[in-house]
Amino acid sequence: MSSNALVETWNIHNRIHLYVLDALKPDALAGVSSSKGRSVGQQFAHIHNVRLDWLKASAPELLDGVSKIEKEAAEDKARLKKSLKESGEAIAALIEKSVAANGRVKGFKPHVTAFVGYLISHESYHRGEIGIILAQSGNPLDKKTAYGMWEWGVR
Repeated sequence: MSSNALVETWNIHNRIHLYVLDALKPDALAGVSSSKGRSVGQQFAHIHNVRLDWLKASAPELLDGVSKIEKEAAEDKARLKKSLKESGEAIAALIEKSVAANGRVKGFKPHVTAFVGYLISHESYHRGEIGIILAQSGNPLDKKTAYGMWEWGVR
């Protein structure tokens, strides 16, 4: 398996987050679902923060300059975008490092390909929640963005 294919897949996935975030009005980040829980911004922050947890466990040296987003800062669109870019790049570096280490990710089994699948599954679950929260809070994704999320060949 080429690290390029895994890294490219990861980078496309991360750009989808940024594509959705770019489409949102800043006030949409405060929206919460009818069942309460995390706001839209807090969902994006959670995605970023879980990445940092994996980096801390697997390759803490890749955390330089990347910081956690506290709950109070989760509605800062520019901060969310910057943080998702940074943590996305750090995870890409972890993927490359893991491929070079015979596919091993410290603290995760069985291998780096499953790790990428795990992260994408986890984050896509929360991106789905973001879509639901946006709809329930009166800020649904526009059709262009909702369909554009699936255009991986151009993202």
